[in-house]
Amino acid sequence: MEKTVTMNLRVSNYASRVLGVIKEKFGLRDKAAALEKFTELFGEDFIEREPKETYIKKLIELEKKHFEKHSNRKMSLRELDKRAETRKSLKLLIKKLRKL
Repeated sequence: MEKTVTMNLRVSNYASRVLGVIKEKFGLRDKAAALEKFTELFGEDFIEREPKETYIKKLIELEKKHFEKHSNRKMSLRELDKRAETRKSLKLLIKKLRKL
């Protein structure tokens, strides 16, 4: 569960009306819930959400399993190029750019 913060706010009449409309539109209990809904809808435009702790633990576990399985594996540049085909596509891109 996310932490909650208590705060007293002074908002303009317009902001209060906007929160009132959001409250009614989504059937929320009060303007605090309307503000929460507003941040759910538009918050990610300004700041990314923090990942949940369970997600981070799962990523760490996957990383550990991967390194246990592949820690000693070495890949040659030729093998890497074959998998990614980066050199071919890079050379083609350079040729096209030189023609411009």
